[in-house]
Amino acid sequence: MQAIAESKTTWAEDENVEAAVLQQLLDLHPTRLTLAELVRELAGEHAGFAERDSVERAVRNLSATGLLHEGEGFVGPSRAALRFSELQDR
Repeated sequence: MQAIAESKTTWAEDENVEAAVLQQLLDLHPTRLTLAELVRELAGEHAGFAERDSVERAVRNLSATGLLHEGEGFVGPSRAALRFSELQDR
């Protein structure tokens, strides 16, 4: 039972990091960030392995769902994410 509770906590934490990553990239758009810059923005200059890993995992998950693009060493929101953000801001 404890393992289920821990996995829910981890899942919720992962979703929180994904939301923070997407929001940060939307807020900074059209500025393009490298993954290392994004980690520093969200986790600080002296981020440990767990913090770096959570941001990297969030970028992978958001990219897999089509909300982020990774390319040429940079990370940015997809057109779909930008359009959704525009609609949310109305």
